Amino acid sequence: MLTGTLDSLIAATALFVAGHFLLSSHPLRRPLVNALGEQVFLGGYAVVALAAFVWMLAAYGAAPYLAVWSPPPVSRWVPLALMPLACILVVSGLTTRSLTAVGGVQAVVAGGPGSAAPGIVSITRHPALWGFALWAVSHLAVRGDAANMVLMGGILALSLGGMVHIDQRREAALGSDWGPTKMTTGLIPFAAILSGRTSLDWKGIGWQRPLAGLAVFAILLFAHPWIAGVAVMPH
Repeated sequence: MLTGTLDSLIAATALFVAGHFLLSSHPLRRPLVNALGEQVFLGGYAVVALAAFVWMLAAYGAAPYLAVWSPPPVSRWVPLALMPLACILVVSGLTTRSLTAVGGVQAVVAGGPGSAAPGIVSITRHPALWGFALWAVSHLAVRGDAANMVLMGGILALSLGGMVHIDQRREAALGSDWGPTKMTTGLIPFAAILSGRTSLDWKGIGWQRPLAGLAVFAILLFAHPWIAGVAVMPH
């Protein structure tokens, strides 16, 4: 069965997470690109990722409820505290050109010389992935059923593991050209700023990105009962 059991959700989540790591790993990616061409490979990658994602969401929606632990009532405030920051990080990360973004190598190289730590990248070189990680943590804190733990645990593993994986791929692909980004940015938020390797680029972040992130949070907040069937605001 593709849905309706916890096992199907585990399988779908494993495919979604492992598929990202396997298809982007050099030993598998390079032969496939050589055989199929870059565009065909990227198209196939997108199809596999989308299919796994749709399966994962369908399996999650149909999974039986199995309580593992009971979060305390105060935990309902955790998403309200973390999700605004998560949305700002995701929006800012997806709208800032950097070497660690999807297609970042080609975009930055084509754009010529520039800051190795522009905007939100001065805080962390993986802003969007940190946003998804905070999203997963906030939902792990508020729901203790097995299905939620599998889904959000998978997203958290993909987010955190993806940061290390991307760094390794960029260093292998770029060699010394990876140096400026590696030296002036940090994987851990604010690490590069606190160590004096870079300064916070407020101008590069701007006001539009945080505002857009908060707008996304507001939409998710009020649409949550229709999206997930659960109201967000604590009583």
